[in-house]
Amino acid sequence: MLLALSTGHSIGLAVVAGLFIVFALVSALVIPRRWPQFPGERGLTWFIVVTVVLCLGTLAAVEAFAKEGGEETAQAETRTETSGTTTSTAQPPPAAAPKGDPAAGKQLFAAQGCGGCHAFQPAGANGTIGPDLDEALTGKDAAFVRESIVDPNKQIASGFQPGIMPANFEQTLSAKQIDDLVAFLTQPG
Repeated sequence: MLLALSTGHSIGLAVVAGLFIVFALVSALVIPRRWPQFPGERGLTWFIVVTVVLCLGTLAAVEAFAKEGGEETAQAETRTETSGTTTSTAQPPPAAAPKGDPAAGKQLFAAQGCGGCHAFQPAGANGTIGPDLDEALTGKDAAFVRESIVDPNKQIASGFQPGIMPANFEQTLSAKQIDDLVAFLTQPG
């Protein structure tokens, strides 16, 4: 969970947790060596109050710092795994219109051999190894299409297995080429 938090939230959570841990270690290991009767009858009330306050403070810090923002939490992806097929129930956040050249994207679609795996009417492709893009991309925005190219195993179309589509297009294609491909795949009609 800590890796998913922003730096500020991670530091805040670490500071609060660190205070509680230091208090626990000092009160369990250091103070009893110097004052064997610690906390004693007179200090017991203060010890309990400080312990409860630090414990509640740590719980409150977890609640406060673990929230990265309402929008990200609302768009968190829910995945279900059934018999090796992963389906996604969340849509990626909306993105701006594609900024690439659809004509160049069409040439790239052919040059990369995409039509050998995917059916896509604008490209005259009728592959059957991967999803039919005429159906799979209906209603999808440019962000979804881009993600499907650069991270094809993040959301797997129903009836298909992960690992079939190459996952290295982000390394083998330039950002402009990916923009062109996205523009081609998302153009109307």
